[in-house]
Amino acid sequence: MDDAYVVGDPDGLSPLQQKIRDAVARELHAQFALRADHLDLADLPEVAYQITRRVDEVLSGATTG
Repeated sequence: MDDAYVVGDPDGLSPLQQKIRDAVARELHAQFALRADHLDLADLPEVAYQITRRVDEVLSGATTG
């Protein structure tokens, strides 16, 4: 059993996982807004790249403080 469930965290995610989830959600929201709420298959590599950049920002922040 994940420790998050033991301490009563309802979504079962660690604080870092929550930050990553939130960063991914923010970037997906931004990408949909940029593309008028529509993603073509051709857009997916760029969307994945931007999400990766957001996650990298979260991880970089986690290692520096």
